[in-house]
Amino acid sequence: MKQNTQPSSALGEFLLCACQPGAEDALRGQAALVLPGIRPGAWRRGVVTFRLPEGDAPSLDQLTADLVFAHAVIHSLGQVSGDSPEALVCETIARSHAANVQPATVHVWNRVTPAGRGVLPAIEAVGAARRLLLEALGLDPMHPAEAQPGECVLDCVIDSPTRWWVGWHAAGSVPSRWPGGFHPAAGEPLPDGIVSRAWLKLDEAIRVFEIPLASGERVIELGASPGGACQRLLEAGLHVVGVDPALVDPVVAARPRFTQWRMRAREVPLERFLGCDWLVADMSIDPKSTLAAVGRVATARGVRLSGIIATFKISDWSRAAELSGWLDCVRSWGFEPRARQLSTSGQELTVVAQPRNGGKKSRSSKRPTSKIKGRPPRPAKRPRAE
Repeated sequence: MKQNTQPSSALGEFLLCACQPGAEDALRGQAALVLPGIRPGAWRRGVVTFRLPEGDAPSLDQLTADLVFAHAVIHSLGQVSGDSPEALVCETIARSHAANVQPATVHVWNRVTPAGRGVLPAIEAVGAARRLLLEALGLDPMHPAEAQPGECVLDCVIDSPTRWWVGWHAAGSVPSRWPGGFHPAAGEPLPDGIVSRAWLKLDEAIRVFEIPLASGERVIELGASPGGACQRLLEAGLHVVGVDPALVDPVVAARPRFTQWRMRAREVPLERFLGCDWLVADMSIDPKSTLAAVGRVATARGVRLSGIIATFKISDWSRAAELSGWLDCVRSWGFEPRARQLSTSGQELTVVAQPRNGGKKSRSSKRPTSKIKGRPPRPAKRPRAE
């Protein structure tokens, strides 16, 4: 029978946050804004700890949402050392018992990369450590790695063969159910037939942000080549237009419900976006240029979007300080944005935004697919806003 007991304390004195290697300073700067009085503690590449200020603090789920550069946020129980995996397991169990943590499952990940990201010794170490911990806790060694909502999770971050970081959290949001906040396929080869890692990145965004895509909706992607994100959208049952001067992969081009407009985003006449439900943008340009391209569509007369999924490339980590300004720009269009650095992405941020009024056009209004499938005739008069 699964145990699911959590410590009675509301929030531990220390937090441990996992992040993309290189994002440590960006994470520390953001933490200072989100929770004034928080103090950074020990850190290593891919891991930062914080000492919380006195008084009430947000829930871990809220902090996970607010700390955009953190893949995972857990209660820290410090470091354990040992000259063998068995010794490390004994120390970890002792720490968890001392903190009255009685977990239902265990998350183990490598400090720098998800499951070693192709490094076999690291993958083996992660799997072996998890099996040993589950057995020591009297839990099923075959228990799925993904936690269920509400489960108490014992966390183990492999720092080196002789040192682990340990902690715990209660599974809630989607990232908190994955070890280290990493998409389950983050360290795996791409599935057969997938043309680029953009498929994986969009899949993570859809799952993490719980994006309400509906079969039959229409989506336009700016910066579509080679077509990985378009593949994921087609799999969701959407009608997809890819905008890019470069051709998409023939595997994508041959799919039903797909059309490509071979031009730059700024060259697409605005009337072509009429009837578009979702706008996706993943272009290798400066964030301000991405904002200009997306804002041009989002604010166009007659265009009623259900949402935006945009990727902002960060050429230098110092640009992370501009995030609040980018989000304010999105809010000025009448949208409420959420941001996260995805575990499957590079040095970039994903922003998902939906209208603040909670909706847009009625789904009962059937706009013909031809509005976005081909080049429509230019109307005699500018369309009226709905």
